[in-house]
Amino acid sequence: MKVGVLGSGDVARTLAAGLTAHGHEVMLGTRDAAKLAEWQAQNAAVTVGTVEATAAFAELVILAVKGTVALAVVRQVGEAIAGKPVIDACNPIADAAPDHGVLHFFTGPGESLMEMLQKACPAAHFVKAFNSVGHALMIDPELEGGPPTMFVCGDDATAKATVSRLLGEVGWDAADMGGVQAARAIEPLCMLWCIPGFLRNDWVHAFKLLRAKA
Repeated sequence: MKVGVLGSGDVARTLAAGLTAHGHEVMLGTRDAAKLAEWQAQNAAVTVGTVEATAAFAELVILAVKGTVALAVVRQVGEAIAGKPVIDACNPIADAAPDHGVLHFFTGPGESLMEMLQKACPAAHFVKAFNSVGHALMIDPELEGGPPTMFVCGDDATAKATVSRLLGEVGWDAADMGGVQAARAIEPLCMLWCIPGFLRNDWVHAFKLLRAKA
């Protein structure tokens, strides 16, 4: 697929390089291409462009920016993502230090960032994914116990199927948690995932959903 990654941080760069290695045609969209010059020199197969050009290029979009700017970016690309699957890899992390290892969110218990994004661009098909693990394990994770679980949600079944196939390509089992409202439960997994890191510098783990034997 033609994949457009919006963002320039660790998550965006990891996904762009990793999906390119898996055979996808990838463009990374940023507001400041100059700061990616050294990275692009080492990842020449990834095209770097503007946010708008990247959204227009893509068949599938990945939103990989700070949660505090995610809504502004979605409004910026607007019509360019209409009708397309959009992986929301963001978390609503507030600009505040963790409290005993627990992150602060700017959302409340009855809302989620993804619901805000879907409301801002109702024609796009948002799918929550890649938000509950660190960037180092996003592509081809090798962990004891086999492939980890990536929890996904969204209102469009076709978009979720597309994202689930992509997750399978890069070493994940996708678990569909339902509609966009499920992001209220999936986004806080970021908090839980980060606690061992903040408390014990343990960043090499992932979640796995286990089912009872039939």
